[in-house]
Amino acid sequence: MVKPVDGRDEWLLTDLLGRPMGVIRVTDTGALLIEPDGNARMTMTGMRCGPFPSLDEALAAIETHTRGVCRREAGETKP
Repeated sequence: MVKPVDGRDEWLLTDLLGRPMGVIRVTDTGALLIEPDGNARMTMTGMRCGPFPSLDEALAAIETHTRGVCRREAGETKP
């Protein structure tokens, strides 16, 4: 799951059980970087973590590497 952080240019990553998996941050140049944390560090080992031009491309990289599905939190409107 991907949830925007209010007031910040970043999104929290959690698994379907709500466990933290890291963040996706926007850099000063507008690119996005994936910063795995917790169990995701091992899961995302060897994955390209950025820079990405869009949130959708960052999520696609996670999906491809983990062979899973990333979902935005319901009602999420942040681009």
